[in-house]
Amino acid sequence: MANQWATSGVDLHLEPHAPGGLRRGLTDALRDAVRSGRLGPGTRLPSSRSLAADLGVARNTVAESYADLVAEGWLTARQGSGTRVAERAVVRPADTARHRRVPGRPAYDLIPGVPDLAAFPRAEWLKAARRALAAAPFDALGYGDPRGRPELRTALAGYLARARGVRATPENVVITAGFAHALRVLGTVLRARGTRTVAVESYGLDVHWNLLRDAGLATAALPYDDLGTDPGAPGGAGAVLLTPAHQFPMGTALRPDRRAAVVDWARRTGGLVLEDDYDGEFRYDRQPVGALQGLDPDRVVYLGTASKSLAPGLRLGWMVLPPSLAEEATAAKGHIDTCGVLDQLTLAEFLASGAYDRHVRSARLRYRRRRDALTAAVAERAPEVRVTGIAAGLHAVLRLPPGTEEPVVRAAAWQGLALHGLAHHRHPEATTRPLDALVVGYGTPPDSAWAGALEALCRVLP
Repeated sequence: MANQWATSGVDLHLEPHAPGGLRRGLTDALRDAVRSGRLGPGTRLPSSRSLAADLGVARNTVAESYADLVAEGWLTARQGSGTRVAERAVVRPADTARHRRVPGRPAYDLIPGVPDLAAFPRAEWLKAARRALAAAPFDALGYGDPRGRPELRTALAGYLARARGVRATPENVVITAGFAHALRVLGTVLRARGTRTVAVESYGLDVHWNLLRDAGLATAALPYDDLGTDPGAPGGAGAVLLTPAHQFPMGTALRPDRRAAVVDWARRTGGLVLEDDYDGEFRYDRQPVGALQGLDPDRVVYLGTASKSLAPGLRLGWMVLPPSLAEEATAAKGHIDTCGVLDQLTLAEFLASGAYDRHVRSARLRYRRRRDALTAAVAERAPEVRVTGIAAGLHAVLRLPPGTEEPVVRAAAWQGLALHGLAHHRHPEATTRPLDALVVGYGTPPDSAWAGALEALCRVLP
């Protein structure tokens, strides 16, 4: 009975002041907690016995304070329901009542980079989580290997070899908390190796350029022409960051001769190629383009995530590293595993059971239907707009008549439609001629909202 207070009731943080007596101090502290909104309407309070034990005061003191506040209307007390904060309007202090107006969310989100989160395979994921947790050894819940759980590294090595043509062993796979985490780790490694500049594509994501900058690395834009990115001669850069299977955002695959050229550059100079295979599973019109890493695992770092295939909220990514780099990257990541162990075990089971393959095939069919609907609607409603970059991925590029990109983006905002113009993804040092285009993500809206999003898009096209 002496320790019963530690295992019963609910926790409530109070700091009663006792200048006017303990009962008055407790009553004032409770009243202030309700008045400020810290204890919201309907919140259940601890029993008088439990709170008295927590505060080290007599039970009658708490009971009398509760009774005073019930009489004032701050609390309610009902048999079998306990004591709760009364359902009443709370007038907050003036300094907390004033706040900036938060702009409303767009009616439709066509920003690229996010899949249909409503289609996340919850039931299959839950089954995999139960199986994985039941089979996990006790030490799996410890701090663990900084490379990540061996179950997931083994499953990924097999899957990536089979599905993406990656040459991997579990020893050279490092699990990360998404692509950004991997890029931070690699930025640290590159800087320590003496690299000062990373060549990047003329069109890409500013968040990646900023991550490299934060690591103390400059970024230089690669040439871009009618055939796509030309990475064969990246100047004085010590590394190159590419999206070779499906260039983001332009949507082209890196040509075979240019794939060979950048690998030759890495061999000749000792440079590294960082391959971002962000949506390699989603190809629709022909066989998937294999990973660049397969051409030379000693010079190419392969980077992938579950962000597009499953959900970015899982915060799961992976690096397949050259043997010479694996130890340095592991040390840069840290001395303990920083990624959630249970999600790692679940993804390993999800891959091994075949559930991942089934989900990807189902998602691929759904996204292809959306892409087809997009191209058909644009062809019918805006024949001057050309849809490109649609062989793969979760977005398309809509080429606009010259001088129309900025007005279309503004019109979209007025219509409650969130989307990016191509200029949003242009590197500040890019020398290629600017193009007028929209980058339209068709993965984000749930199926129920896709028709409305498509209609809203067509209304703003020239």
